[in-house]
Amino acid sequence: MSFRDLRNFTEMMRALGYPRLISMENFHTPNFMLVSEVLLWLVKRYEPQTDIPPDVETEQDRVFFIKAVAQFMATKAHIKLNTKKLYQADGYAVKELLKVTSVLYSAMNTKGLERADMSEEDSSKFKFDLGSKIADLKAARQLASEITSKGASLFDLLGKEVELREARAESIARPLEINEAEKMMKIAIDSVLEQVQKTKDMLNNVALDEANLEAKIEKRKLELERSQKRLQTLQSVRPAFMDEYEKIEEQLQKQYSSYLEKFRNLTYMQQLLDDHRRTEQEMFEEAANMLRLMQKRLKEEEQHLLKSGNNDDSDIEIQEDEGSDSEVEDRQIMKQHTATETLLQGRAGARIVGTMQGGDTEEDEDSGDSEIDLDEDEDEEEEDMEDDSMEICPSKSSHRARKPEPLEESDNDF
Repeated sequence: MSFRDLRNFTEMMRALGYPRLISMENFHTPNFMLVSEVLLWLVKRYEPQTDIPPDVETEQDRVFFIKAVAQFMATKAHIKLNTKKLYQADGYAVKELLKVTSVLYSAMNTKGLERADMSEEDSSKFKFDLGSKIADLKAARQLASEITSKGASLFDLLGKEVELREARAESIARPLEINEAEKMMKIAIDSVLEQVQKTKDMLNNVALDEANLEAKIEKRKLELERSQKRLQTLQSVRPAFMDEYEKIEEQLQKQYSSYLEKFRNLTYMQQLLDDHRRTEQEMFEEAANMLRLMQKRLKEEEQHLLKSGNNDDSDIEIQEDEGSDSEVEDRQIMKQHTATETLLQGRAGARIVGTMQGGDTEEDEDSGDSEIDLDEDEDEEEEDMEDDSMEICPSKSSHRARKPEPLEESDNDF
């Protein structure tokens, strides 16, 4: 479909007097209702007495409508329409509709020129009935084609007249010989007899072939009956291994059910393990974040103390006393934090082993020893954390080097 075809179609339909306004956007998508309405209007415009059913609700009705319109245009107007393109009802259908509209548009233009030449009275009386002239037009076209074909054959025959004239004169001048005529008739009779004999032989062969085919059919029927009887016997006999097969099948079903149950339990336990590991990881990250925040706060306090440490000696002594107090508080905070961290680690990594039996046993003593060991480990970790905190604070270590006596007092207080 081209833009020019669509534009010409809309202009021709407007010139022919189609009551509805057709836009170029109507055929971008399939629109069978519009195509059927346009086809019916064109057929009525071509021949008003035509009776074509306008029902296009179902698929069969649409196919019948398209076939009827195409047959009418082929017989009456000698216009060949592509039914597939018409049924698509999109831009490709416009090309097929343009064939009919161009004929009507050209007829309207010629009619307008003739009316311009006539007077007003003659134009009012003249009525061009195209439906009555279609049969005459068809007969005229047929006669014109016959005339041209016969004229061409006549021209070819007249060109051979010079050679045929001499042969015709010789054959007329030659006397008729009865012997030759009789000989030719005998030859023709013999050929006919040979053909008759051939046909009889073919008929005999057909009879033989038919008998052979019937014998083969009977043989195949017997084989079919024997095979059916054998099949029935095989179906009636129960195989020897069928009982064992059924038992194995039942065992397999039980094994499969137990496998499904174990697999379900395994997946459930794996999911619980993953959830437990995830919660432990979240707790560990939370503790690490708390430790990081506390270290950051301690660094800020140390920086603030260093900035304020450049004042007078009296102010320095006062700040040292306050610093000792702040150090005591910071160490207490660090101790609490390390205790919480060791508790979290003990929960994440330690395993508690016990029994359901009462009384004092060796296992209870071992478990008590293990708890004492855990407490000792926690104390050692607290001391390590204190050492780390002291190493993290280089400013405080330098300050202690300058004033050793108050630092020792603060440690004793702690």
